[in-house]
Amino acid sequence: METTVKYTSKPLNISLWAAQIILAAMFIFAGFPKATQSIQELAIRLPMANEFPLALIRFIGITELLGGIGLLLPGILRIKLILTPYAAIGILLIMLMAVGYHISKGEFAAIGINLGLALLAAFVAWGRLTRAPMDANVVSSLK
Repeated sequence: METTVKYTSKPLNISLWAAQIILAAMFIFAGFPKATQSIQELAIRLPMANEFPLALIRFIGITELLGGIGLLLPGILRIKLILTPYAAIGILLIMLMAVGYHISKGEFAAIGINLGLALLAAFVAWGRLTRAPMDANVVSSLK
């Protein structure tokens, strides 16, 4: 009986985990206030809070929170590991929409941060879907 084990590059796996942690921290910290604070508190730091309905701001906050959690929790718990690259794809989409918003407002300084986070999310999605799936170090099949 042979055991087939698929090995992943350790530096790539470490890089992906680092990217996941950075993105998760950014999105959990950005999403929590949008999901929980009053509109008056949010408007002080976030001018868009006055431009959009509260329900949309809450939706954005909740999706940011879930995306951040989805980057870490499946790998930590080793449950539904496919959710990690899907969370990264969701964050990528959020960042692309943020770029569109900032372009429409003429806020070009913010676009660099959005694009940087989008690239980081794309790296995680690519890595976890193709090069270093989170279950890659586990026995993939028994013959």
